[in-house]
Amino acid sequence: MSDKYKLTDKTKEASSIKLFRIQALRSFGHVKAGDLGGWVEGVKNLSQDGDSWVFGNARVYGNARVFGDAGVFCDAWVYGDAKVYGNAQVFGDARASRNAQVFGDAGIHGNARVSGNAQVYGDAGVLGDARVFSDARVYGDAQVYGDAQVHGDAQVHGDAQVYGDAQVAGNAQVHGDAKVFDNAQVYGDALVFGNAWIFGDARVSGDAQVYGDAGVYGDAQVYGDARVFDNTPGTPKLPEQS
Repeated sequence: MSDKYKLTDKTKEASSIKLFRIQALRSFGHVKAGDLGGWVEGVKNLSQDGDSWVFGNARVYGNARVFGDAGVFCDAWVYGDAKVYGNAQVFGDARASRNAQVFGDAGIHGNARVSGNAQVYGDAGVLGDARVFSDARVYGDAQVYGDAQVHGDAQVHGDAQVYGDAQVAGNAQVHGDAKVFDNAQVYGDALVFGNAWIFGDARVSGDAQVYGDAGVYGDAQVYGDARVFDNTPGTPKLPEQS
C-alpha cells in the first residue's frame, strides 16, 4: 500500500531537534487525505501502515515509534525510545519517554508521565499528574491518577486504583479491586488485593499482605509477614463505596 503521509516543509524545534509537520496522503481511520497532523522528527517515528496518527500539536521524536492503530493527541510528547502501539492513546500534555511502552487499549492523559522501562497496557489508564516509571507495570483495567506514583518493579493491575499522593514501589503489587490513596505507601514485596483499601498515611511493606475487605489507614503500619484481611480481629469496616 502507498505511504499514508508525508513530511511537509513546516518545521519547529523540540529539545533542539528539528521536527516536521505531517500531512495525510490518503484517508484512513479518522484521518482524511490532506489533513495536517502533528510533528515528527522523521518517518522513523510514525508507521506508514495501520491507522496510527499524530494529531494536533503532538510531537514524536528521537527513536520513539508510534504504530498499529495508536494515536498521539493534543500537546502530548512521545520521545526517547518510547513506543506507543496497538490502540493506545496519549492525550493532553502527557509524556511517554525513555524506553516506556504504552500499548493495547491503554491511555495516558492530562500531565501524566510514563518513563524508564515502564509499561502501561490492556485497558489501563494513567491520568492527571501521575507518574509511572522505572520497571513498573500498570495493566488490566487499573487506573493511576492524581499525583500518584508507581515505580520500581511494582505492578498495579486488575481493577485496582492508585490515586491522590499515594505511592506503590519496590516489588509491591496492588490488584483486584484494591485502592491505595491519600498519602499511603505500599512497597517492598507487599501485596494488596481483593477489596482492600490503604489510605491516610498508612504504610504496607515487607512481605505483608492486605486483602479481602480490609482497611489500613491513619498512621497504621503493616510490615514483615503480617496478614490483614476482612476477618482479622480489629480490622475496621470500610466506608461504603459510592
